[in-house]
Amino acid sequence: MTKKILVTGGAGFIGSHLCRKLLAEGNEVMCADNFFTGTRRNVIDLMENKLFELIRHDVTFPFYVEVDQIYNLACPASPVHYQFDPVQTTKTSVHGAINMLGLAKRTKARILQASTSEVYGDPEVHPQVESYWGRVNPIGIRSCYDEGKRCAETLFFDYYRQHNLSIRVIRIFNTYGPNMHPHDGRVVSNFIVQALKNEDITIYGDGSQTRSFQYVDDLISGMIKMMNNETGFVGPVNIGNPIEFTIKELAEKVIAMIPESSSKIIFKDLPQDDPKQRKPDISLAKKELEWEPTIQLEEGLQKTIEYFKSIKL
Repeated sequence: MTKKILVTGGAGFIGSHLCRKLLAEGNEVMCADNFFTGTRRNVIDLMENKLFELIRHDVTFPFYVEVDQIYNLACPASPVHYQFDPVQTTKTSVHGAINMLGLAKRTKARILQASTSEVYGDPEVHPQVESYWGRVNPIGIRSCYDEGKRCAETLFFDYYRQHNLSIRVIRIFNTYGPNMHPHDGRVVSNFIVQALKNEDITIYGDGSQTRSFQYVDDLISGMIKMMNNETGFVGPVNIGNPIEFTIKELAEKVIAMIPESSSKIIFKDLPQDDPKQRKPDISLAKKELEWEPTIQLEEGLQKTIEYFKSIKL
């Protein structure tokens, strides 16, 4: 059955892939974005689809539409962008959650919150499990994003308990793929863009810190499974790839996959509150959603490199 689905932040990196998949499944999709980090280019190929609608809207203001499902993705997600206007970042997470939860309450829609592994901060538990409360600096330069997303989770669960709202909460771990912003400061896009431009590849710290990288298609399948599960499972649930790499390993892999590049690796000081380790425990996703990632790093990197080669850097 065709659903009317709202995707906030739908012209962003992840949102554009989600809109495309939801349309392919035959749904009506309303994409709301204020274009701070999202771009029309990410969804331009969808504009001719009669089931797709693109609306410029900032979620910090109320939104009045009729929908069956809401995917709340709106929020800048890379340090470069969310630290540019930290007050607005917190507003987007908190006011945005309040406005979208209010919309869900009025329309009796199911709503999914795209939360983040950043709620775990610089973790003392490794790998990170959903029951871990995290280790977040509440007054640091990353706090606008980390604490904003934590507060959004609080709001979702309070609406669930107080108003019996149908919610779903996922925690997204490092994701990469086509439609990433070339200057978003995320490690995969940074390394690929630097390598393609023959610039020094910048590693912050000594490169021993670890991350787990999930290709965007795996994330989208996990998001949709979570939204549509009818078991009563509301989360939060980790959606990420549990295979761990050091940042130095990633840099070396990117250079090897772009043999025409003359880039060299250089090292700079580690930013404040940058996590030393990040790896999801996905036991809960396997159990409740029968989901796990299937795309290996080399395959995903190749597709991402081809995308960045195809756009003007």
